[in-house]
Amino acid sequence: MHPVHIHVSRRSFLKAAAAAAGLPAWFYHESQATAAAAKQLGPNDRPGIGLIGCGGQGRGDCNWAKNFGTVIAVADVDENHAAEAKKQFNAQHQYSDFRRLLERDDIQVIINGTPDHWHTLVNVAAARAGKDIYSEKPLTLTIDEGKTLVKEIRKRKRILQVGSQQRSDGKFRLACELVRNGRIGKLQHIIVGLPTGPREGPFAKQPVPTGFNWDNYLGQTPWTEFNGKNHHWNFRWWYQFSGGQMTDWGAHHNDIAQWGNGTERSGPIEFDGKSLVAMIPGGYDAASRYRVECRYENGVTMTLIDESTPHERGVVGEGKKTPNGVQFLGSEGWIYVSRGEIRASKTELIETPLPGDAIRLYKSDNHMGNFFESVRSRKDPICDVEIGHRSISVAHLAVISVRLGRKIRWNPKREEIVGDKEASSWLKRPMRAPYDWSFIS
Repeated sequence: MHPVHIHVSRRSFLKAAAAAAGLPAWFYHESQATAAAAKQLGPNDRPGIGLIGCGGQGRGDCNWAKNFGTVIAVADVDENHAAEAKKQFNAQHQYSDFRRLLERDDIQVIINGTPDHWHTLVNVAAARAGKDIYSEKPLTLTIDEGKTLVKEIRKRKRILQVGSQQRSDGKFRLACELVRNGRIGKLQHIIVGLPTGPREGPFAKQPVPTGFNWDNYLGQTPWTEFNGKNHHWNFRWWYQFSGGQMTDWGAHHNDIAQWGNGTERSGPIEFDGKSLVAMIPGGYDAASRYRVECRYENGVTMTLIDESTPHERGVVGEGKKTPNGVQFLGSEGWIYVSRGEIRASKTELIETPLPGDAIRLYKSDNHMGNFFESVRSRKDPICDVEIGHRSISVAHLAVISVRLGRKIRWNPKREEIVGDKEASSWLKRPMRAPYDWSFIS
C-alpha cells in the first residue's frame, strides 16, 4: 500500500489552528505574524528564583517560571509544603521565614504564591531587597496596601507582574480590542459573572497540624483558632484573609472589564452592593451570593454578580444564570468572553477584521514569559503593579459596599471614598503585631 500524501495549504492550516484556539482566523493570523516568542534563557542567563508560598498555586506558578530561570530556594510556614516544593524544583535551600530567602544574593526573582493577606508584605519586602516579583492575585488585602505597594515598586524601579493571566489570552485581548474600537457601538453596560462562593459551617476548633506555624500563617490578621477550614485553599472564603469570589475571581474579570472600558488605571465612581443570602454563623463569612451595581464617570455601568443569580440584561445566560465571564453590551450588539470562548450577538462582530489604524492593546501570549522579558528589558509587563492595584480596588470597594449594605461613592483620582467616614475606615485594616510593617523594616 502506498502512503497517501495530503497537501494542507498554509491558509487551511491557519484556519484550523485558529479554530482550535477559539479565535477568528484573521486575528490568529495577525497574532502569529507579530508574535515574539518568549526567549528561553541559556545556562549563563537564567535568573535565580525564590518561591515564597509553596501551596498548589505557588508551585504551579513556579513550575511555569522554571522554564526561564533556576529555582534556588523555597519558603513556607508549612514545613510539608516547603519540603514538597524543594523536592519538586530541586531547590538547594528551604526556609520557614521568607525574609531569610530575600537575603540571598543569588536570587533575582520572587514568585509570590502566599495567601492574599501576605501578598503585600512579601511584595514590599522583595522590592526593598532589590528583587523582581511575579505576584499571585488578588494583589492586596486592602486598597491602602495597594497604594503603598505601587509607591514602593515605582520608587525602587522593580518589575512586578500580577498573575492575571487572562491578559495573555488572545480571546480576552480580542474582546477588549473590539470593544475599544467601537465594534459593538457605544459601550453601555458590563456584566461580570463570578462563581458562587461556598456557604458552609459552623466549624469547630481543631489541633494545628505538625510543622505548621499557625501564628505566622495568620500574620497581620486577628488571632483566631484553627478549624481545619481556615487555611490553605479555603482561606479565600474568610473575610479575615480575603474577600471570597468577589476578590478571588473578581481580580481576573474586573481586570478584563477595566481593560475593555479603557479604565485600567482608574475605576468606577459608585458602588451599590448587597449580599443575597445570609452566611452561616461560625462558618465561611465572605459573601457567597451577591450583586453590585457600579457606575463609571464615562457613563458605563457595570454589574458584578454571582453565577447563580440571573441578570435581566444577560445576553448569554438567557435568564437562567449569569455565566462566569465578562459581557460587554453596547448600542449595536454584545460580546461575551470567558476562558473557554468568545462570542457575540452577530458573528460578523468577531469575524470581521479590524482596520489597520485600529486601537491595539499590549500583546502577550505567555504571561510568565512576558514577566521574564520585562525583567530583562526593564519595561512594564502586561499587568503591572498599578493595573493590578486598580483591578482589585474594584473588588475591594464592592466588598465594602456589600458588607455595609449601602451605596458608596469613590473618587478614583484621589483614591478616596467620598463623604462616608465609616466606609473610608475600611480602606485599611489594623495589623496584628509583630506582623505589621515593622516585620519587614
